[in-house]
Amino acid sequence: MARADAKTAVLADGLRYKSKVSGSPFAATTSFGAATMSCFMCGKHRARSLMGTRKVLGKSQAVCAPSCKGLDEALEAAAAAATAAATASSAA
Repeated sequence: MARADAKTAVLADGLRYKSKVSGSPFAATTSFGAATMSCFMCGKHRARSLMGTRKVLGKSQAVCAPSCKGLDEALEAAAAAATAAATASSAA
């Protein structure tokens, strides 16, 4: 007996749905360099250009470069600088 296909619909409260939206939020992009991967150490998805490889348990794994904490700090600093620049340009 075949089940009826439920249409994807998020309810008004936003917490329940009949079926999930197909696909991934990390959809493949047209260029290989813009694709994301998850870090083996912290699990966060990053652009492949921000990743490096490190041998873990005898196998090369993709990890944040230079380190997970260092990359987080660098990205936060860049975001703060961009916010400050946007605020300064809108005030002028």
